[in-house]
Amino acid sequence: METKAAGQEWIIEGRAWKVGNNVNTESITPSHWLHEGRAPMMKHIGELLIPDFPQKAQKNDVWVAGTNLGCSSSRNAPLFLKYKGVGAVVCNSAARIFYRNAINSGLPIFDIGEEAEKIRMGDRIKVDVRKGVIVNLTTGEKIQAKPFPDFIMAILEAGGINEYILAHKSQYELLA
Repeated sequence: METKAAGQEWIIEGRAWKVGNNVNTESITPSHWLHEGRAPMMKHIGELLIPDFPQKAQKNDVWVAGTNLGCSSSRNAPLFLKYKGVGAVVCNSAARIFYRNAINSGLPIFDIGEEAEKIRMGDRIKVDVRKGVIVNLTTGEKIQAKPFPDFIMAILEAGGINEYILAHKSQYELLA
């Protein structure tokens, strides 16, 4: 997994792939393909929502959604979006388990409320992960999201929670 140095500029720029409200994890990562493995999943991820997403998504594209993104299960759909190359998630709101899975996978996620409606499918989006600034390069619209607290930024910088723990394991005492 890719890591970011603390304080280093972290800009994501790519195409917006927009889905609606109440998008569940099954529609992002269908169980049939989930059980076939990572490679088949990458050929089918998100196709129930956006049929050409698996073929046309590129590194640093942005997954944009309405309310209640990732509802329904604890399936780690954010990890597979990250594997596909998605650089950030921007949504009106996300189910808490989806939000935590995104952070724990090292995928920046921004809940920006109704501001998400200002982003359309295919818009060029630029995200300053450290500052929480989201710019729609297509329309010129600028959105200020709440920046991540230091402890969450440290997990994202490490590439996810597993990488963070491995990098900081000397700081922890394991109990027998």
